Amino acid sequence: MAETEIVASVLTEPEFILVQEIAKSSKSNIMERFIHKDGDGIKNGSVPVLEVAEVDINLLKSSSPAAKNELSKLRSALESCGCFQAINHGMTDSFLDEIREMSKQFFSLPMEEKTKYARTDNMEGYGNDPVLSQNQILDWTDRLYINVNPKSQRKHQFWPENPPKFRENLEEYVNNVKVLNEIIFRSMAKSLDLEESCFLNQYGDDEQAIIRARFNFYPPCPTSGSILGLKPHADGSAITFLLQDREVEGLQVLKDEQWYSVPIIPNAILVNLGEQAEIMSNGIFKSPVHRVVPNMTRDRQTLAIFCIPHPEMEIGPAEKLVDESRPRLYKTVKNYVSIYFKHYQLGKRPIEAVKVP
Repeated sequence: MAETEIVASVLTEPEFILVQEIAKSSKSNIMERFIHKDGDGIKNGSVPVLEVAEVDINLLKSSSPAAKNELSKLRSALESCGCFQAINHGMTDSFLDEIREMSKQFFSLPMEEKTKYARTDNMEGYGNDPVLSQNQILDWTDRLYINVNPKSQRKHQFWPENPPKFRENLEEYVNNVKVLNEIIFRSMAKSLDLEESCFLNQYGDDEQAIIRARFNFYPPCPTSGSILGLKPHADGSAITFLLQDREVEGLQVLKDEQWYSVPIIPNAILVNLGEQAEIMSNGIFKSPVHRVVPNMTRDRQTLAIFCIPHPEMEIGPAEKLVDESRPRLYKTVKNYVSIYFKHYQLGKRPIEAVKVP
């Protein structure tokens, strides 16, 4: 089948819409599916810039006097906006650029090649989010979504063989993220004067925890002010690690009812707290609501790694964070991700569903 025929067949499937191809054709009947008709003041480049703390990972794990100050900086960032820029994280600039280039090469492949990895009956694979109804407003993005951990649940049919080093590089990158994940969990606990393993015990065994990689491609968007690359939401993970585009901004965080643009630090990893960590901290740490605003003339590419406790792990507020002055805010739950998607699809903030009445 010719590439143009593949594109045509894909675009007619209501469950599988490729934004990269729509951006080339600008078909008005399909573009309607992406427009937020109520406005919402979608802006890119005209919102204030968020002051995101830079946290030195080397200092966090050290025993030097400076570590105490870095723990304080971490706690302040997670209490105020729920995210920070991780620097000195152990990955070289050249390696991060190689990961970015790998993503760029994949999304630049001919359609015939990319659709070899097209998602089928769930989120995993290449495509956009599943279309659940004709009234659903779609996100202006294509994605490659891959389950990385546990290794026994990998579906290698969704792991591209082209670019050639894709699988090798992704494996190395995720192994680095696993190390960061543990350091940050331990540091979060220490910053609250808890046992270092307090949050890690809820996260569970590193080999059983769920890790998902999502390569995001946001094409240039011809309609400014009414289309979003990603709808407002907070993550259902415990911790999310985002490798930002080196040049093109687009991520915005909601703080104090105001949208702020998240700046780019090319060699930093943006660490974003998920709702499961907010629950563990009894609401002391915040999981930020965020969205993506596409650029009118340039594409934007990012890589998000979601670190998620195994569904059988019980997630709840740490006992030492519950007292008379700070009552228990959240129930203890299992398989929070299933709760998350049920309420997210209804347009509700999932964490509200597990609040103590």
